[in-house]
Amino acid sequence: MTFRIFATCNIGDEALERLRQKGWQLEVYDSIEPPPKALVLEKVRSGVDALITTLRDKIDEEVFAAGSASGLKVVAQMAVGFDNIDRAAAGKHEIPFSNTADVLTDATAEWAFLILGCAARKSWPAERMVRDQTWTTWHPWHPWLGDEVSGKTVAVIGTGRIGKSFVKKAVGFDMDVLCYDPYFLDQKFVESMRRVTSVRHQEGLVKRLQQVEYVGFEEALRRADFVTLHVNLTGPGEAEEPTFHLMDERRFEMMKPTAYLVNTSRGPVVDEQALAKALLEGWIAGAALDVFEKEPLPADSPLRDPRLDLKLRLFPHVASAARATRLSPDPDVGMAGRTVQAVIDVLEKRYEGDPKKMPYIVNKEAF
Repeated sequence: MTFRIFATCNIGDEALERLRQKGWQLEVYDSIEPPPKALVLEKVRSGVDALITTLRDKIDEEVFAAGSASGLKVVAQMAVGFDNIDRAAAGKHEIPFSNTADVLTDATAEWAFLILGCAARKSWPAERMVRDQTWTTWHPWHPWLGDEVSGKTVAVIGTGRIGKSFVKKAVGFDMDVLCYDPYFLDQKFVESMRRVTSVRHQEGLVKRLQQVEYVGFEEALRRADFVTLHVNLTGPGEAEEPTFHLMDERRFEMMKPTAYLVNTSRGPVVDEQALAKALLEGWIAGAALDVFEKEPLPADSPLRDPRLDLKLRLFPHVASAARATRLSPDPDVGMAGRTVQAVIDVLEKRYEGDPKKMPYIVNKEAF
């Protein structure tokens, strides 16, 4: 049987070729900018069997209703997050949608660690001096004096897959780690990391025994030199402890004035007005953000205040932007491969045709 697929973005030729090799009709909106919603609706109403999407696309009740009427069988999202997809509408119309969890775990944790270092060691203003030819001589504390990462204390807020990957990297930098998670304290993982730190100390690889422990959220904020966020986005009424604006004025005031914030999770987890105030008034030393409340970052964002230039590093949602992680056609390696595999699983009715059994389907509760 020949299926029709519309992709709102070119997610990688190698991965998409897996669909073409099956003889399926594939149309790709090959533009950096997302297609207008009217075009997405037009394609869905025309009877496509699968829709490949990204976070740029708003897949709401209107899209799912159109899909229900025209035979849409799956929405395959190339992202871990699915804030752009109306889960209730997908369930109502019994259309499965997928995401690409797991494959970007290490890439995201790695990026969080790298931008933490960029913020702490003042890498951007230092490089700008070289490029602007304003670097003239060496001095013990001029022009930019950054803060070491090694040996410091980091609070990892959220110890799911990405949080745990970050912890492992932090231990390699001789850091103490304060873990916080509102849902599950993985003491087995913490014990494993303590055995690692014990061996490092016994073998003389570090001078002191590093600490890895679970603590309360507020204690983590007060003790940490760095705070890195790895939580899902939940709004009021969606969870006992919603993460929307988890970092607000009250929480920033709890942090050390020498501490840094890193966010690679979801933009609305941080109250950006509060962050700007915290940086301007010296409540914290700096921050590095890869995600924002509105993306791309609006021209009038308080984070664009020139007075924040030396304290704030801003990146365009690129934590997973590593070649293999984004483009590998292998579903165990790349987001593209996992997206395509979700399409194949549904259209070929693998796993007995039951979406509840398909590994990459998110809304299993609808079936």
